[in-house]
Amino acid sequence: MVFIDPLAIMLFGVAASTLFIAYYVLATAMNKKNLAAIAAPMMVLGLFDFVSGFYMSFTWPLPGAYNMLFGDPMLLLGLIMLAGGFGLYKNIDVRSLSLVGFLLGIYLFTGSYSMVADKLERGVYLLPALSFFLVSALSAIVSPVVYLNPKGAGKIAYYTLAVLLVLVVILAMMISVTSLLGHLASPP
Repeated sequence: MVFIDPLAIMLFGVAASTLFIAYYVLATAMNKKNLAAIAAPMMVLGLFDFVSGFYMSFTWPLPGAYNMLFGDPMLLLGLIMLAGGFGLYKNIDVRSLSLVGFLLGIYLFTGSYSMVADKLERGVYLLPALSFFLVSALSAIVSPVVYLNPKGAGKIAYYTLAVLLVLVVILAMMISVTSLLGHLASPP
């Protein structure tokens, strides 16, 4: 059986989803009220993330623990994106999803620890993967700042979260593109 690695496209999905979350955070900091225009892309990305995560979590296409390391967070991100997109479409306050994000951050910190302790990533792959997981975990942990008033010190918290999210986008794209190039250079 040929091994197919779906992580390159999944990381692209994470990058795209995180970009929309960063947009939401920045728009909220700038006091924009109607964000229904991003609802449809958020739901489509959410569906992709959810299906990808569900597939990986329940079929285990990758070797060992990698399925849990990547699939489970992807599934949760998909749920957050689907619910967020639906909420924005219906003009419902979606800040409560940051609490799910907080729990996802704990999962990602645990994955970061396991990545090192269980030697899931080594050599040149460790730093990008660990950086991606740690910055993702940190941005998820601090995501409840969206409950702050986006004025004064609260605005700084929003912008800080947006910067963390953009770093996640950059790291996810960097890993996705290098994975894609590696796979294209030597396809199965």
